[in-house]
Amino acid sequence: MSANVAIPVAGFKDVYSVADVDKALQELTPSASEALRALYEKMLRVGGQRFTVKPSSMPQMDELFDELPNFGEVLEDIRKHLALCIDSEDSVELPPTLLLGEPGIGKTHFARRIATLLGTGFGFVPMSSLTAGWILSGASSQWKNAKPGKVFDTFLHGEYANPVMVVDELDKAADGGQYDPLGALYALLESRTAMQFVDEFVEVPIDASGAVWFATANDAARIPEPILNRMNVYQIDPPDADAAARIALAIYREIRAAHDWGRQFPESPSQPVLERLAELTPREMRRAVQLGFGNAKLAGRGEVSPDDIQDGRGAKKSRIGF
Repeated sequence: MSANVAIPVAGFKDVYSVADVDKALQELTPSASEALRALYEKMLRVGGQRFTVKPSSMPQMDELFDELPNFGEVLEDIRKHLALCIDSEDSVELPPTLLLGEPGIGKTHFARRIATLLGTGFGFVPMSSLTAGWILSGASSQWKNAKPGKVFDTFLHGEYANPVMVVDELDKAADGGQYDPLGALYALLESRTAMQFVDEFVEVPIDASGAVWFATANDAARIPEPILNRMNVYQIDPPDADAAARIALAIYREIRAAHDWGRQFPESPSQPVLERLAELTPREMRRAVQLGFGNAKLAGRGEVSPDDIQDGRGAKKSRIGF
């Protein structure tokens, strides 16, 4: 599923100074990290200029409201911010956003869909699986196997000066170590300080102020107050039965359209299948739909049946009370 996008490239922006990179390269000592030398050379090859995108007219978001019904409040606020850019020279600008809610209700999927809507780049930082404090800001090149952080990497290898950056499961960032894994966010979530963001490995400032920040979490109490104060916080509730059925239909159609074998199945599943899927979380729906297609194929059928739908653990989903 894809929303109609009316957000073209608006111009260009330098996210780092090539002159600064060249100077840093020339000042490297013979014993300096070869990885850092190679990085500077790559920065010079690709240049510091990146595309910026802005709305020339209001994008059609009705499809997103229908596909993500429990995100209506945040979608409405995003629409308001986009409206402010239409008759100006400003690029896309959205405030840092924190999506709070139960696991599996579609928070990360929502952020990816916004990146698609904006037509810009996408950077993903899964905090729950990371223990190094330098994952966002990089580690000094003096350390063995050091490398740049996720923020710099997204700007270097991407095409856009205003990518969508997603910090997934912000409340699960490992603490108690030598370095604070969220420390870089104090600067990155403030536009003025983000304009001179310095990755500890690269040691050349980049302008990260154009990044569109989304974070997801289950428990706000585990997030430092200064981080919360820098973000617009939205409580995302689980979808009701009707909304869950609409989400299930969108996921079914998305998976079907993404595969050549999808044409062997009808564009929409039966109502009983939607009802069975609606009992699952959006995360479980995705797995169940994929398995449902496979179960139907193995049974020699060209349509998914309710019995083909399994829960996230692979067992048949039983209705409560039955």
